[in-house]
Amino acid sequence: MRALSLAACLTLTSLPAIAQGLQCGPREGVLEQLSAQDQTRRAMGRAGSAMMELYSQTEGGRWIITVTLPDGRMCLLAHGVQFEMREEVFPARGIPS
Repeated sequence: MRALSLAACLTLTSLPAIAQGLQCGPREGVLEQLSAQDQTRRAMGRAGSAMMELYSQTEGGRWIITVTLPDGRMCLLAHGVQFEMREEVFPARGIPS
């Protein structure tokens, strides 16, 4: 599977063009595969008319970042292991920590 940086994907080209080089499939089918791998949606966000989602197993497990395009295709952007949920607050710009 081809892994790409989400930031680079969203800033360098349009999402439909990116999807040409990624593993994509109908959203329903991809969701079935994620469920079979015990993946749970942990976060989501919008990028124009597309939706980015983060799926993972339990702490320390595998994670997958996907994007769903307006045409219904769901594509893999990145994946890895050792998922860890964090809620960190970074200091405001210009304020030393």
